[in-house]
Amino acid sequence: MNKTKTVEKLQAQWITPENFQRYGQVIFPSRDGKTFDNEDAQLNLQNGTPRFYIMNLQKRGRKFHKITRHVQCTQCLGSLEGKDWLMAVCPPYNDLGEPVLAEIAAFRIPGNCFIKLNAGTWHAGPYFEHDFVDFYNLELADTNVVDHFTHDFLQSHQLEFEMI
Repeated sequence: MNKTKTVEKLQAQWITPENFQRYGQVIFPSRDGKTFDNEDAQLNLQNGTPRFYIMNLQKRGRKFHKITRHVQCTQCLGSLEGKDWLMAVCPPYNDLGEPVLAEIAAFRIPGNCFIKLNAGTWHAGPYFEHDFVDFYNLELADTNVVDHFTHDFLQSHQLEFEMI
C-alpha cells in the first residue's frame, strides 16, 4: 500500500511573551543593573552539568516532520548577528508520549531576543532561510544523549509541516 505524504502549512506568528507563554519565555534586552525578576529566564538546569555553546547551522529551510522534547531541563536558544528564525512548538503534556497535533504552533523569532523552552515543550527548529545562522544554546551537557525524545510525523501520520 502506497502512502502519500501531506504537507501542512503552519502560519508563523511573530513571537511575544504573551503568545509564547504556554511553551516558555521570550527574553528581550533589559537595562544593565536590573534586578532578577520573572522577566528573566526561569531556568531548570539542576539535573546535570549546564552546557552553553554556539552551534552553527546551515540552510535549514522551513519544513520539518520530526519534533523533539527534553523533560529534564529547560533549553535556551538565540541567534547571533541579529538574524530572525523560526521555531515550531507544542505544549509539554508530559503524561502523553507524543505531541498533540492540533496544538502545534509556529513562531518567527527576531534576532534581538532569545527563547527559553519549558521542560517538556516539544520543539522543531531552529529553521531559517539564511545561508547559515550561529545559535547560542543552553541545555545540559548530556541532554541530546539521555533526554532526547523525538516524534516523527512522517512515520505516524504521513505528515510534514512547512512554516510560512
